[in-house]
Amino acid sequence: MNLYSITSGAVEYDRTDISAFGHNEMLPFRKRMQMIFQDPFASLDPRMTVGEIIGAPLAVHKLFTGDEYQERVRKLIDLVGLKSDHINRYPHEFSGGQRQRIGIARSLAVEPEFIICDEPVSALDVSIQAQVINLLVEFQKTMGLTYLFISHDLSIVRYISDKVGVMYLGHLVECAGVENIFADMRHPYTKALFSAVPKANPKAARESKRKVLQGDIPSPINPPSGCSFRTRCPEAKALCAEERPRLKDIGDNHLVACHLC
Repeated sequence: MNLYSITSGAVEYDRTDISAFGHNEMLPFRKRMQMIFQDPFASLDPRMTVGEIIGAPLAVHKLFTGDEYQERVRKLIDLVGLKSDHINRYPHEFSGGQRQRIGIARSLAVEPEFIICDEPVSALDVSIQAQVINLLVEFQKTMGLTYLFISHDLSIVRYISDKVGVMYLGHLVECAGVENIFADMRHPYTKALFSAVPKANPKAARESKRKVLQGDIPSPINPPSGCSFRTRCPEAKALCAEERPRLKDIGDNHLVACHLC
């Protein structure tokens, strides 16, 4: 989203390097991609009404004015399940779930094609999480949206995702279709991560073998040589300390960064 300057590499969107773009250059891309933030309270300006918050992207991109502007804001409020009389209220007057709905409405205002969902339900109660997730799934189907959904809750990841990427210490270690990765995980970190998922069936929970990792996560500022996971990997070999593994396709578009796979 270019909210922060990158320290290395490049960020490409639609085959265009946007890494060094300034405000004016980013504006057309910002219309195409929006973001739903993790904290539904901190991401809303407490001095602005709901109508002003949702309408801000419309004003920035000069899409609607006058009555059309007001009508578009009302439609967005209705779309996310809020009431029309909420338009003049302030963020502190809403629950966490309602505030996140406001954030979702704001992200949809300019009709983007791509939305980054940065742990959008982690700060919400479980019952409210389901409502927000179902809302996102509905919009994905009706509007043809693409989400980059960031989460540590693997049950939600499985429900909402088509493709899953697993990261460790800032590096992608495994990537595959959602059913493929849940059925045939290959990277040692992926196996440990998935083994920690709570199981609703008590018998299955007793029979499952959790892979407990030893040691602490290394510093991302000074990572280990070679594979960044090797200091905690129970299967690490000498090669793992010498060379960083690259992502390779092991079949069916299943990518793994591991010397042992």
